[in-house]
Amino acid sequence: MLRLILLRHAQAAAHAGGGDSERPLTLAGRAEARLMGDYLAAEHLAPDLAVVSHARRARETLSIALEVAGCSPHILEEPRLYLAEPPTLLELMLMTPSSVRCLLCVGHNPGFHDYALQMISPSANEAHEQLQDGLPTAGLILIDFDAARWDDVRLGSGKLERFVTPDDLR
Repeated sequence: MLRLILLRHAQAAAHAGGGDSERPLTLAGRAEARLMGDYLAAEHLAPDLAVVSHARRARETLSIALEVAGCSPHILEEPRLYLAEPPTLLELMLMTPSSVRCLLCVGHNPGFHDYALQMISPSANEAHEQLQDGLPTAGLILIDFDAARWDDVRLGSGKLERFVTPDDLR
């Protein structure tokens, strides 16, 4: 089994010198990232590899969440994750080494939300219904795949294991 964790960056400042990719997390965003780190630790969700957008808000989210979770996976900064659309996200996932059993990606909407919906098989569970409404900042989507290698994963083949938002954890 392979596990994919999609984590949208936490709340960021509306503007920053240096443009969109340099927007830092707000105080509320830092709190959201800590909540998600607590969740990762409590649920024993320790990724083998974390792939993160080069955007400051994504890097800060990952850094805070991993520090709070107390895990230290290999981290790969991937510029193509910045505002990536589903085809790019799929391409990047399929390139993941088979030694990685749990992959954490930290990036952006609307790509992460759209990608998650394309990767999961339709189901009638509550998490799937909630996910239809969108992916808020610091929202976490966990998808399991019954596959031995990442390049065996296909659209619609994943099981939405859970969808968690900071509001769920407060």
